[in-house]
Amino acid sequence: MLINDNFLICLVGLPASGKTTFAYQLKGTIENIIENFNVIIIDPDKIRDQLSPKKFDHSKEQIVRGRYFKAICTSLKDNNIVISDDLNYYSSMRHDLKEIADRLEIKFFIIHIATPLKTCLNWNKKRGKPIPNRVIKKVNNKFDTFDKYNWDNPIIKYDPSSNHSNKGKLEENLSIIIEKLIFELTSKRKIEKLSKDSNIDNEKLDRVTRKIVGDLLRNPLYKSFKNKIVVYRKLFIKDNLNRVISERELSISFKKYLEKSLDVKNI
Repeated sequence: MLINDNFLICLVGLPASGKTTFAYQLKGTIENIIENFNVIIIDPDKIRDQLSPKKFDHSKEQIVRGRYFKAICTSLKDNNIVISDDLNYYSSMRHDLKEIADRLEIKFFIIHIATPLKTCLNWNKKRGKPIPNRVIKKVNNKFDTFDKYNWDNPIIKYDPSSNHSNKGKLEENLSIIIEKLIFELTSKRKIEKLSKDSNIDNEKLDRVTRKIVGDLLRNPLYKSFKNKIVVYRKLFIKDNLNRVISERELSISFKKYLEKSLDVKNI
């Protein structure tokens, strides 16, 4: 089958959920059915391995993210279909990819690899625990569900453990996914453009407050306030939904709110 435009797929799932295996299965199925495009899988773990072989170096994460986004943009501009093989467990991570698709005026699809936590831990054990179980549990606890924004809606929720040893069922599920992709690609609905609507303002609210909280919790001075900070962030978001405000003003407002709530100075 021939289609007119390439597109970006964002995989979302826990560590050890089978995303990479699924990405290559999906790549093969797409290339067998859609004849005029190559599929490129972008995996930030490969970039990490190039920069810090056999160990995770948090200090290089900014470089990793930069190269990851550049690789996605370059591959899309070269007219390839791209699969993001990353955790993408925060809505802000998914939105970063959506922004790339919007800028390039191509369609953006989310596929949720919904492998249960217990299965992920079991698969990780069989692999020799290359990922600490505490990391998998931490990602699971912080996972942003798909109920905040209209755009953040998976085209399909897929649990590879449901047909782990059943090749026929796997092929059936891949066919369903491809059918949904083709339907969306051939429909006449226009690509949603970024605009200053309430969804965008709420995404900004989520992103800015999350960054400030993350910075605070890395500071030993605020470790003891962790639970309170998390609660106050939720209350602040609830009180400021749909508010039209610049990122700078939002940042100042949230910091002042925390200073008052925590009875501290100069956050």
